[in-house]
Amino acid sequence: MKRDLDPQEPEVPASPTLSLCMLASGSRGNAIYISDGETSLLIDAGLSGIELERRLAGRGIDPASLDAIVISHEHNDHILGAGVLSRRFNLPVYITRETARAAMPKLKKIETLQYFERSRDFAINRWRIHPFCLSHDAVDPVGFTFCCGDKKIGLATDLGVAPAMVREHLKDCGILVVEANHDPVMLTEGPYPWPVKQRIKSRTGHLSNDDSRALLGRLKHPGLTHVVLAHLSLENNTCEKALSAAADVLNDTRATLSVARQDCCGEWLCL
Repeated sequence: MKRDLDPQEPEVPASPTLSLCMLASGSRGNAIYISDGETSLLIDAGLSGIELERRLAGRGIDPASLDAIVISHEHNDHILGAGVLSRRFNLPVYITRETARAAMPKLKKIETLQYFERSRDFAINRWRIHPFCLSHDAVDPVGFTFCCGDKKIGLATDLGVAPAMVREHLKDCGILVVEANHDPVMLTEGPYPWPVKQRIKSRTGHLSNDDSRALLGRLKHPGLTHVVLAHLSLENNTCEKALSAAADVLNDTRATLSVARQDCCGEWLCL
C-alpha cells in the first residue's frame, strides 16, 4: 500500500519526555532511535536487519515495538536493513517519492510506503516531523526536526554546507545531532583518491569539524541540552579532534557534547 500523507497536524498534548539513542553513525551504517514514550521511530536503517535487532536489544528495545522507519536518503548506509526490518515487523516506511524510486532496488517489497514531501510537515501520532532539504549527492536528501509538545530534536548529517535555511530549521532544538565528518588536514593527507577527497569537501559532500563548530556556534541557545557529533569518518577524523573542535563553542551552555560511534550504540539522551 502506498499513499501520500495527510498534512494536517493533530492536537499535541503537554510535552512528554523524549528519548534518543544513536544506534550507529558513519559511512558503514546509520540508525537513530527516538521515542516519546508511546510512539517509537527508527530514523534510517543502514545496518543489516540482524545487526539492527542486536543493537536495539542491547538498549532494551523490542523491534516489534517500533511504529515506523523514517528514511533521510537512499544511500546504502542509511537503508541497508530498512526493507528487512519493515517486512519482519510490519513497519511502515516513511520516505519521499524520489528517494523511494532510487531505493526500491535495495529495499525491495515494502507493504506500506508513506510518502512525505520535503518542506512539508507530517505527523506520526504525537510526533510532528519537518523534513528539510540538504545539500548532498543523493536524489532528494533531507534532514529532520521532530517535535512533540514544546520539545524539539534536530538531525542534520550528510550535508556539504549548512546555509541559513538549515540553520533556521535547526534553531531552538533541545537535542541536536549534527555532522562532523572529517578533519580537513587528515582528509587532505589521507589515503583517499583525489576525486573522493574533492567530493567530500564539496557543497554536496560532508561537513568538516570546523564546519560543525561554526554551525553549533549559530545554533546554541539556553535550552540546548545535548549535542551529538555524528557521521565521523573512520579514516579522516578522530573522536578527540571532533570534540576538541566543538567543545569551546559550547562552553557557555549547559549542553552535553558527545560523539556517535560506528561500532556501538550511544548512551540514552532524554529531553
